[in-house]
Formats: sequence, structure tokens, C-alpha cells
Amino acid sequence: MYPSAVSVPYLCIHGHFYQPPRENPWLDRIEVQDSAAPFHDWNERITAECYAPMAAARILDGAGRIAAIVNLYSQISFNFGPTLLAHLERHAGETYAAILEADRESARRFGGHGSALAQAYNHTILPLAPRRDKVTQVRWGIADFEHRFRRRPEGMWLPETAVDLETLEVLAEEGIRFTVLAPQQARRVRRSGGPWQEAGDGGVDSRRPYLIRLPSGRSLALFFYHGVVARAVAFERLLSSGETFLSRLLAIADPAAGENQLVHIATDGETYGHHHRFGEMALAWALVEAERRGLARLTNYGEYLERHPPTWEVELAENTSWSCAHGVERWRADCGCRLDGGTSQAWRAPLRQTLEWLRDSVDAVFERQGGELFRDPWAARDAAVAIHLDSDPDQLERFLGRHCHRPLAAPETIQALQLLEMQRHAQLMFTSCGWFFDDISGLEAVQVLLYAARAAQLAESLAGVPLAAEVETRLASAPSNQPHLGNGRGVWRRRVQPQVATLEQAGARHAVVHLFDGAAGVPPALVIDTAGGPLQQAGRARLATGSMRLTTRRTLEAIDLAFAAVHFGDHNVVGGVLPHPGLERWAELESGIHAAFRRADLPAVVRLIDRDMGRTATLADLPADDRRRALRNVIASGIEDARAVYRTLYHAHAQLLSFIIDLGAPAPPELLTAAARSLEDAFAAELARDAPDPQRLRELLREAHRLGLEFDGSAQGYTLERTLDKLVAAIAAAPGELAPVERLAGVLGLLPELPVQVNLWLVETRYHALRQRLRAGSWGSREETWRGAFAALGEVLRFAPEA
Repeated sequence: MYPSAVSVPYLCIHGHFYQPPRENPWLDRIEVQDSAAPFHDWNERITAECYAPMAAARILDGAGRIAAIVNLYSQISFNFGPTLLAHLERHAGETYAAILEADRESARRFGGHGSALAQAYNHTILPLAPRRDKVTQVRWGIADFEHRFRRRPEGMWLPETAVDLETLEVLAEEGIRFTVLAPQQARRVRRSGGPWQEAGDGGVDSRRPYLIRLPSGRSLALFFYHGVVARAVAFERLLSSGETFLSRLLAIADPAAGENQLVHIATDGETYGHHHRFGEMALAWALVEAERRGLARLTNYGEYLERHPPTWEVELAENTSWSCAHGVERWRADCGCRLDGGTSQAWRAPLRQTLEWLRDSVDAVFERQGGELFRDPWAARDAAVAIHLDSDPDQLERFLGRHCHRPLAAPETIQALQLLEMQRHAQLMFTSCGWFFDDISGLEAVQVLLYAARAAQLAESLAGVPLAAEVETRLASAPSNQPHLGNGRGVWRRRVQPQVATLEQAGARHAVVHLFDGAAGVPPALVIDTAGGPLQQAGRARLATGSMRLTTRRTLEAIDLAFAAVHFGDHNVVGGVLPHPGLERWAELESGIHAAFRRADLPAVVRLIDRDMGRTATLADLPADDRRRALRNVIASGIEDARAVYRTLYHAHAQLLSFIIDLGAPAPPELLTAAARSLEDAFAAELARDAPDPQRLRELLREAHRLGLEFDGSAQGYTLERTLDKLVAAIAAAPGELAPVERLAGVLGLLPELPVQVNLWLVETRYHALRQRLRAGSWGSREETWRGAFAALGEVLRFAPEA
């Protein structure tokens, strides 16, 4: 604990960590996003560039060596979007665990106040939402927070800091104590009981908290971050120097203002590492130095508020945000806020109007049908987040028991879940990112339209009303900046409709996937149980038949299908399903398909599937990830055949090629191509081994250099990173054994000679964790030889010697 009165300011850095939900609504997974290459998608890329480095930020000494690695989340204030945390929990477990642990550590550090803030659930612009949706967004955000952090949130982050009085009323009603806003969002301020004064163009004084008295009689604390320094961090490369960053932060304090000032800024968390590479290192240095040199006392908003309750009051500038100079118009109008100055945002208003019409339409279905099942449909919606957070069937039973008029029969349970899933997508379709960028055809706008399509599909299934067709018609008034798409109708037809799937369509697609991936191709949204005979093979042709049951995880809808799929070379694949009531003739049809396959009459097989099965699919119909996996499988044998030809050609003519090179004569490009492919394949295979042979790698490099060939350093580097991770894991699995340490040291020592681009961040982080375990004695005593080799490995990784 700090002394109660020290003439240095309190310092709080807030990071708003958020990515829009990107899962395909029918698959519950993110499909490949080529714009994020070389990563699979933007969530994966930003995790590698920001979320994971923030949990293990490097602090370097004067010699550029790693002096410490710190979990910055425990030292700052932060919020994570609930949908992003769900993704991290599933796909980046170590980073997710580090975030949760950081909140516990910050509570120990800051007087029992954890640094994590909740967030309104899926980043809806709350002033533009009806009150009922505001309540749902806040309650879902609180429930998600409690589920993950195991405590009640003190503060809540408002998406884009967009605010009106009604939003603050909802926060106060739900027990939230404070939120954080931009300085321009204050209209008037006063010392409690004193006269009001305009906040002015410069905004409010950020160095103190303020109390806002709400019309209901409730109140809430507001923190207004320092806008000038926050803007410099986000847009002016202030993070290029930790020293400069710290100086700018400390300059916020007023020496004449005395004790207990709060120096604080808020930015997108992705600023640290994603938008500005190594920004997390500048932040780590600034925070550590501020404490080490006694320049500031680190705090978070909860601790500061407990120590220093507001003595000033504020009136709100309503319908404002931190990222739109026109209030909240960026999310409903062509206000001029955009990334590309040459584009029109005339599509924003029609998109919002269309989705508001759809929301009102599905709300009517929900209220009418939900009223027959739930005691209070809207209370049920607010509580339904619990069944999304916990898939335990007992959780569903408890939920239905609390909210339904009576015990539900199985079809009624499905109906209830469909109604709630419809509402979930009706919320997701207002995710703010759909309007933030420059065209209705962008990733984010298409994503909210996908959620709209799923909400409309469920409403049509429940009530028989053709909502999707009306959505398409209304979108025609939303002009696109892409001439080939024309307008929102074109986007809907070309980017949205092809991804919509019924259970029969999903079954037909899985029939194709089953030929290549089997159970590995089942999307998270579905449970697919298949039964059938073994895969039939005839040359390059393959046939699979059988039965499958598809069940949706979120709504428990299920369908029984017979399926058949045939691959007769290259990209020629067709799969089909036969739903009930056609199953009684399946035995005869399956027999006919197998008979045609045995006599190699593949056209007959295809005719039977096309003609007699209710729904068919080809490779072109598969979701992007499934399609790419299938294509890799299809071309794998052809690529291996080509590689074998290259190897044969190279080895048959290696001496001749060397003779030509030694003479200084131009080498035949055909032989050089064969040599390049053969040597690079051998190099990659050696890098991928559990224990690469440094001598073999040197031999391959020497031969490539002699022939004037260069390897693809980026692709090879990715392979080597995976190998290094396996090598450091081997040390953890066998503490005290010398061989794993020596293997890793050998490969690391070779890096300066290798023409590869290698990011050692993960290996450094793993090594640091092992060194912490050794220091803590959790490995027990080790022989001096091993300890020396382990310390030498740290030197290779550029760690400063331990004191």
C-alpha cells in the first residue's frame, strides 16, 4: 500500500481491448480472412501482435537484453469485449488465463479492486438502441464478466464511449459504479454546491472524478481521460519511446494542484503492439520506471474512486462518443467520419433503418410466441446469456424451470431456444463495427448482415414470415462504393445469401467434407453423428455413403439424413443427402450407387445422387475453410508427384548442374527449378524435425548458395518457430535432462546462419516461465551441469543474467 499522502500523482492507463464477433452464424467459427495473412484471421493476428504480448511484455536493460517479462494487464485498467474473451478462451487459452489471473493480481495490488471493467455485450452503440436493448446489453455484459472474472464489476466500458442519460440510468440501475468517457463528452462542471461552468473546447479537467446526478435520483461516477495524450498515443507515435511516453504522462499533472491528482488516458488496447509494434514494451517500461523512480503511484479506477470520491459534479453532453466528431452519427449517417476520404457513407442510414425494421419484426415474433412459453419473454432474454456461457444441460433445465410457465415438451424446448437464438442474432446485428468503416461490402458490414440473415431465418422458421426477402429489398437503397456490387442488395446476394444454410444444406456440405476430413470437418455449431460402411476406393475415385444425424448445439434442432458423396478426381466432387420421409427408399438407392461405383460408372453415380437425393453440394458450396482443406487434400497427391519428379530430376543431374555452374555457364532453368524445389523441401523437412541437424541444414544452405538459389525465409521461419516451441516444451517435460537443452541451444545458435525470419517471442516467453519455476524451486535442485547449460540458453535468447 502506498502512503496516504505523497506528492506524486496517481497513474492509470486504460486499454479497451475489443474485436467484433466474426463467427459465421451457421458454423460458429471464423472463416479464413485473407486480409489477415499470414494468419488465419484477424483475431488470430491481433492476438499474436497484441493480446499475448501484453501478457508477457519485455523490459530490456541497457545492453538490449531481456531484464524482465511482465503481465501488463495486472498493472493497467482494462476491458475486454465479451465476444473476444469467448474467442480467446477457445483459441488462445494461455492468453485468456493470463488475463483472468491479471485481474486477480491487480485486486491484490490495488486494495481489493480488480482492474478489469465489464463491457456492454457486443459493442452496440447504446444511445441508438431502445431502452430494452440497452438493458439486455448491460445485463449480458455483467453476466459474462461475472462468469469469467468471478466477481461483480465495478465499472463498465461503453462501446465507443457513446453515451446518453438513459444509458447511464441503466448502468446505475444494474449496480455499476463508474464509466470512462472522452473529455469532450462533458457539458458543464462544478464543485459540489457551486456554480456551473462550461467545460469549454478543451474539455473537462481529467485529473479528478466527477459525479453525475441522474433524473431518477441515482448517481454515477465518471472519469474523463486526458484526450491530448491519448490521441498522441494512438495516432502520433508517442509509443516509439518509453521515456518520452512517461514524460508526456507525467506532464498531465499540475504541480500547483497538490496531491491526489489522477493522471489517466484511455485508448484502444490494440494500440499496444498491433497498431504500434512494440508499443507494449514502451508501456511496460513507462510503468515500471514510474514506480521504480517514485514518479507516480499506479492505480486503477476502482481503487482511486474508493480513496477519492468525487467532489465535483458534471452534466453530460448527450449522444456523443470518442470517435465521431458529430456525436453518434457515424453509426447512422453520412456524417463525414471515414477512413478513405473518397468514399460515400450514404449506405449507413439505409443499413440501420433496415436492421431496425428487422429488429422490430423479430421482436414481434418473440413477444407473441415467447409469451406462450415464458413468464416474461424479455426477462428470459436478459437471462439467456447464461445458457450461452455454460453448455451444461443442467444449466438449460434450470433456466427453463425459472422462466417458463410450465415444463416444456421437447418441441417446445426447441422453439424456446430458437426464439432466444433469434434474439441473440438480433442483438449481434447492431455491432457498431458494421457502420464504422467505409463500405457496406466490408468484412464488418457483411458480418452484421450475416447476423441479420440468421435472425430472419429463425423468424421465418418460427412464424412463416418472409423477412429475408424484405431485408434484401430494403437494402437496395444502400449504395455501395463498389460498382460491381451496386448496393446493399448486391452485397446481400453475393456475400450473405451463399453462406445461409439449412440443416439439409449443412448435411449435403458435410457429406462432401466427410470424404476428406471425416469428424475433423464438423463445425462447432453442430453435432454430427455419422454411420456407414468404410470409404470405397477405386483408383483415384472415392465413395462414402451412410446416415447422419445433425443437431444444432444452440437450439437442439435435429435432422436425420442419408448421405452419399463421390470424388472422381481433381475438383470433381458431389455429395447429396436424402431427408426423411425419403429414407424408406434409401437402401435401394444406396445399393444402386454402390453397384454403379463398382463397375466404375461414375457418371451413373453422379446421376443417382443428383436425381434422387433431395439436396446436393460440390466443393464450390463448402464454407471457405472446408473448401480449402478439401482442395489441399485433392491436390496433395499431385503435389507429391511433382515433388518426386523434381527430386528425381535434380538427383539425376546434380553433378551435371554443378559442372555447368563451375564453368560459369548459364544453367538450364528447368534444372535450377528442380534443384530449388528439392533443396527447399529438404530444408523445410529438416526444420520440421523434432531435433533438426545443424550440420544437415548447413549442407543444404551451402548447396543452395553455390547454385545461386534463395529459400522463402518467411515460410521457413514459420516452420522453425513451431519446431522451437516443441524443443522448449521438451525441456519442460523433462526437467534436469541435458539433451533437450542442448538441442534447443544448437538450433538457436544456428539462427544467424539461416536465411529465415523467426519470431522468438514464444520461445522467450516459455523459457522465462521455466526460469521462474526454477527460481521458485518447483523443479527442485538440479545438477550444476544442467543449470549451467540452462543459463547459457538464456544468454543465447538474450536474457540478462539473474541477480
